[in-house]
Amino acid sequence: MTKATLSHLEKVARTAAKASYSPYSQFAVGAAVLAGSGKTYAGTNVENASFGLCNCAERTAIFTAVTAGEKKIKCVVVYTPTPTVTPPCGACRQVINEFGPRARVISVCDTKDRLDLSLETLLPGAFGPGNLG
Repeated sequence: MTKATLSHLEKVARTAAKASYSPYSQFAVGAAVLAGSGKTYAGTNVENASFGLCNCAERTAIFTAVTAGEKKIKCVVVYTPTPTVTPPCGACRQVINEFGPRARVISVCDTKDRLDLSLETLLPGAFGPGNLG
């Protein structure tokens, strides 16, 4: 993946965080997904007074990509306005696995701190479509 592509994904994720609806946690998150087609999809976290109904930025971006007909994810970039990086939660890792079991996952923040790993490293031994026979 080129530096220009990575820079673009990071910019999209940072911009998406500005649209966050996070009145309860005050924790704005943005995500950018590079789909198999090469297109980029943005997502932000959306909270709800019924906390179980909240949705993370990563899943919002992936669901937007799927809505557009995408079925493969190459890379997910997550931005949080924090001094240290925040990796995707377990639910997001599982959804990333559904569409990108070999995806690259990059977390960035407001400092130079950076996490750049494969999903296989973040979610070893993942349950996926192949487990259903």
